[in-house]
Amino acid sequence: MNTTKTFMLLAAMTAIFMGVGYLIGGAGGMAIAFVLASGMNVFSYWNSDKMVLSAYRAIEVGPDHRDPLIATYAQDVLTMAQKANMPKPRIYVIENPQPNAFATGRNPENAAVAATTGLLSMLNRQEIAGVMAHELAHVKSHDTLTMTIAATLAGAIGMLANFAMFFGGDRERPNPIAMIAMMIFAPMAAAVVQMAISRSREYEADRLGAEIAGDPQWLASALQKIQHGARQVHNEDAERHPATAHMFIINPLAGGLRDNLFSTHPATENRVAQLQALKGNDLPGNNLGLDEGSKQTSGPWGRKKGPWG
Repeated sequence: MNTTKTFMLLAAMTAIFMGVGYLIGGAGGMAIAFVLASGMNVFSYWNSDKMVLSAYRAIEVGPDHRDPLIATYAQDVLTMAQKANMPKPRIYVIENPQPNAFATGRNPENAAVAATTGLLSMLNRQEIAGVMAHELAHVKSHDTLTMTIAATLAGAIGMLANFAMFFGGDRERPNPIAMIAMMIFAPMAAAVVQMAISRSREYEADRLGAEIAGDPQWLASALQKIQHGARQVHNEDAERHPATAHMFIINPLAGGLRDNLFSTHPATENRVAQLQALKGNDLPGNNLGLDEGSKQTSGPWGRKKGPWG
């Protein structure tokens, strides 16, 4: 299913680019657009994860990191991946005060997970494990290829509107058809691409994540805290890249008119209710061996230096 969605996204982007090329330059413009779209398809498949991580200035970390909280976070991710019979993902930290996390990569063998410093400082160890288990569930279900390519293509479609404003005719006589088409069609196309990301995948990742972590309450508690924190803290990087919003565990956008085009998350209350309905004896057990005494309530670093400074 995810392979089919990915193919549909790439085909849709090619068609959109060819349509815009025809509006701007006729048959010749359409041919050039086809070549550009084909090149972008190949580039997106191999490099979209790197583009997303770069956009958020993510820093790779490991269990040998000198900060004990980050080292514990990385070790817990690796432990859960091993017990879920998954390849080791690359692990990143994003210096951003908003609590959030996402996963990316074209397959489990080339996957990465990332958490913000806001998430690591707000949640306790169990809750962080629940969140990262959710992200590992996306990796294990092969959601990340579709999610990451959708983000890249939606961003590219949005850029077409700007290109049409400059190349939709000469300076004295701008092409009104191209301008109107981009003003209307580009936001619609971006919304269609985002809707290719089914909201049901979040429920399934919640369920599988609860199995990986061993306790659905960890993620349920984390989601409530993240939802509250995300509303309180503005995420400037996400606002600059709204097409990536669907990748995060909680919508990172402030909810303005433009942001609403990229709203793909189910209601947090519904997700929490489904997690709380899971019975503990239906899960494989506590993978990390965490108990109440092992909870960590806050991060030890200062906000000015950053966790790797």
